[in-house]
Amino acid sequence: MVEIIPATDVPVDPNTPLVSVEDLEVTFVTGMGDVEAVRGVSFDIFPGETVAIVGESGSGKSTTATALIKLLASNGRISGGRVLVDGTDITGSSERQMAAVRGGVIGYVPQDPMSNLNPVWSIGFQVREAIRANGVASGRKDVEAKAVEVLQQAGLGDAARRMKQFPHQFSGGMRQRVLIGIGLAAQPRLLIADEPTSALDVTIQKVILDHLAKLTRENNTAVLFITHDLGLAAERASKLIVMHQGKIVESGSSLEIVQHPQHPYTKRLIAAAPSLASRRIHSSVVTELGDDDVPDMLKLATRREKAEADLKKAPIAVSVRDLRKTYSIRRGGFKSEPLHAVDGISFDIRKGKTLALVGESGSGKSTVARLVLGLERPTSGDVTIDGTAMKGISNSDLFKLRRQMQVVFQDPYASLDPQRSIGAIIAEPLRVHRVGDHAERQARVEELLDQVALPTALAHRYPNELSGGQRQRVAIARALALKPDVVVLDEAVSALDVLVQAQVLQLLADLQEELNLTYLFITHDLAVVRVVADEVAVMENGKIVETGTTEEIFENARVPYTQRLLEAIPGAGIEFAS
Repeated sequence: MVEIIPATDVPVDPNTPLVSVEDLEVTFVTGMGDVEAVRGVSFDIFPGETVAIVGESGSGKSTTATALIKLLASNGRISGGRVLVDGTDITGSSERQMAAVRGGVIGYVPQDPMSNLNPVWSIGFQVREAIRANGVASGRKDVEAKAVEVLQQAGLGDAARRMKQFPHQFSGGMRQRVLIGIGLAAQPRLLIADEPTSALDVTIQKVILDHLAKLTRENNTAVLFITHDLGLAAERASKLIVMHQGKIVESGSSLEIVQHPQHPYTKRLIAAAPSLASRRIHSSVVTELGDDDVPDMLKLATRREKAEADLKKAPIAVSVRDLRKTYSIRRGGFKSEPLHAVDGISFDIRKGKTLALVGESGSGKSTVARLVLGLERPTSGDVTIDGTAMKGISNSDLFKLRRQMQVVFQDPYASLDPQRSIGAIIAEPLRVHRVGDHAERQARVEELLDQVALPTALAHRYPNELSGGQRQRVAIARALALKPDVVVLDEAVSALDVLVQAQVLQLLADLQEELNLTYLFITHDLAVVRVVADEVAVMENGKIVETGTTEEIFENARVPYTQRLLEAIPGAGIEFAS
């Protein structure tokens, strides 16, 4: 049985690995036979070291992490190799023995804070259960005191009151802090953080990761960081491990790998990373990092920069003037107070160009999208689409106007009806607006699938048979069905892996150039903005606090809030030779 040695008591030998993974193999039993998800993976993690495993979905990085603590799915098993903790092989350990390893020796912070916190249990109950399970404290008073301390250390103010609240009463960042607190409660010697901030705004992400770094540094805790964002990994870890199709294809110093990648797959990741493209734009890194299958975000950003020269020549396609949206929020009893979700904003989007509307969650971005699309009526102000004002427009005229405006939503899994075929999903706008007969609609579906680079055979399949990137291409095809002039992209690439994201961004840019589309691009990710946008409007608390061309915003941001957003871009601290 592996002996638990608290991080504060263990004598640290920097030359002796805390964890050694030797030729690890993981196999899953499926209806199609055995699948080798991890093949011959080997690496060491030393005390106090931060190691990042990067790769796209399906590369084996999360499977490797869960194998270290034997939390694989029921159909998975370690089929070869060893995992050594303090020199002791734990691959043959019983569940009882592993319970002593988990939490006390190796802590774990999962990816999705909403699905990993039970919605029917209070935060306090869940923290107390973790403390008891890890043997951190015993006795009701001691457990309660430790639970409050855990939340305080995780950066949550008024911890005693927070203990009584439920997960739905916490923001995404607060829920993630709870999971980090639970993961560090027993002062583990290694913390596995599996995509711990992928669902968070970039500024909240920075706050969470800074706090995590502070806590682990204070306790000399090693960190195994799992992510698909190579820029984020390079900024946060001293050592990178790049995984592809279950194997390690490259490993070494973070900066060395980012600046001098050797393996073609690593080069593809770098080429596809918007955060790294932001750093490369004004550097001497002009070599071909990608290949024909994956777009180079640097090239896309450079193409966008060249297009800024003729920006002012384009006519205005969308005009927003003094737009306001106020909701009445009940705070308790019969009292209510106004919430100014959108507070007197104005902007223009030029035809064939992209305006990025950026800001944190709650800034009002998505409310603006609904107002522009006519899905909600403004409290005051007006939106004009190609010269047609929406103010006072009849429902029938609004229905006709909507043919000119379409939307692509954030989640490619939730935005497509799972019970309808891909062909039916794409044809739906044509049917609703009574465009063409059945044969003409089918022909248009095939044309659209070809336009978004999907095989026409997919028309007979269903969403669950497609990858996330394929689903988002379907959503784009549906948005283009009525040949709109304006497309609203509401966090349309934020749920995608970096390689798939790059492909979708390239597709959107190509379609814009081919069809002269006007984009309202809503996002919290300024790294993506630099790659795709011509102009930027920054929102905070329902107001636009700064506007300008992309170059003006990135090179000379005047407002502290915008500066904070820029500083929070993952990989912003990485410098390339100039």
